Amino acid sequence: MAGSSRARVTTVGAIDPEVLAFTAGRDVVLDRALIEADCLGTAAHVTMLSRIPVRPPILTKEDAARVIAELKRIVERARAGTFVITMEDQDVHLAVERTLTEALGDLGKRVHTARSRNDQVALDLRIYAREQLLGALLECGALAETLLVFARRHADVPMVGRTHMQPGMPSSVGLWASAWSEELADAMELLIALYRLNNRSPLGSAAGYGVPLPIDRALVARLLGFDGAAHNVLYANQGRGRLESLILDGLSHIMLILSRLSQDLMIFTMPEFGYFALPADYCTGSSIMPQKRNPDVLELVRAKAARVRAAASAVFDLMRGLPSGYNRDLQETKEPLMEGLAVTRSCLRVMNGLIAGTRVNRDALQKGFTAYVFATDRALELVASGMPFRDAYHHVKGHLHELTALNPREAAMKKTHSGAPGGLQFDLMRARIRAPQRFARSESRRLAACAARLLGA
Repeated sequence: MAGSSRARVTTVGAIDPEVLAFTAGRDVVLDRALIEADCLGTAAHVTMLSRIPVRPPILTKEDAARVIAELKRIVERARAGTFVITMEDQDVHLAVERTLTEALGDLGKRVHTARSRNDQVALDLRIYAREQLLGALLECGALAETLLVFARRHADVPMVGRTHMQPGMPSSVGLWASAWSEELADAMELLIALYRLNNRSPLGSAAGYGVPLPIDRALVARLLGFDGAAHNVLYANQGRGRLESLILDGLSHIMLILSRLSQDLMIFTMPEFGYFALPADYCTGSSIMPQKRNPDVLELVRAKAARVRAAASAVFDLMRGLPSGYNRDLQETKEPLMEGLAVTRSCLRVMNGLIAGTRVNRDALQKGFTAYVFATDRALELVASGMPFRDAYHHVKGHLHELTALNPREAAMKKTHSGAPGGLQFDLMRARIRAPQRFARSESRRLAACAARLLGA
């Protein structure tokens, strides 16, 4: 290893350049997404420091106002793309502290009182994650609504229902599409649960063991729009990594839905089926075969589902062997979290456009019906005339050659009980989708108001 003469001076000491690059990792790049979150956290922290009852005061109200004014300028620079996190900074936290110190002198050096980079990064990731989860919630709802519109438009279009990929019973396009919509409604409830778990402030836990100052953690949580502070300071610190794992696990279940939906669409748009036609501008061509229209979007969604699941597994595996307290291993959870959120949200958006432009081929769907698809319907007709079901089952099974095709639309629409092809309650399903969307919009407005008050914007 290089000698100390090569050491590069940082806020936290002189470090060998190779060690500095190794330990900083990709934080210098990834932390660009956390600049505003870090400034918000610092604004809340200095506001709290200016109010705690110690003499002499750590910060006066005027000091806090000066710091917040400078934080607002950092946010403006970040939005303009001119705020730089250097390798010597190592991360966004020290970059912000350096900038404050350059602008405010000794006042900037006092800002870090009563906190650690451990609780700062935990806070920044919670602020980042809650914004991303609200965005994912809205995008999940948009796709669920698009599928529901698709289902309602084609509610009585007959479609063969399959088990084991083989023709089974009469069904409808409405049932098929609304099933995926309801799966996404489940996913929206999961996202809200993850949001609530995430929306508690870790700030004030410092390195995980608190500080010997009368800080007000509840005030900081309130200023930042959290539901409260994570109570136990060690628990607050250890929540990092575990929360990323939970969020990624939830995202992987959304991607599971999208992957299976993609698989269906790839099968049902094959020429041999031809049930649906994908929008032309969502398909790509071949470099050698002029006739090709490839479902690349669907294939990539399927592949990206594996990547998000792998990210969830990676973070879980990283966490399961760690002892209590902070461990630098946690640095490796940041990139999988950011990637998982970005990938899932992009897949939700692209699938929304694809479904909106997908066309239904009624003739091909009609041709998918053979007399055998109505075998169960015939057995239940015999039951209605008084025959025990098992006898009716064996009678039909022994006389399959006698089956005749029925009207597939009429056969599907005869099933009028709740949730069946003829009993889909679209208004009820839409209400279930829209309630989480209202929650996301309301929370986004509330958090924006909190940020505006903190930074005086």
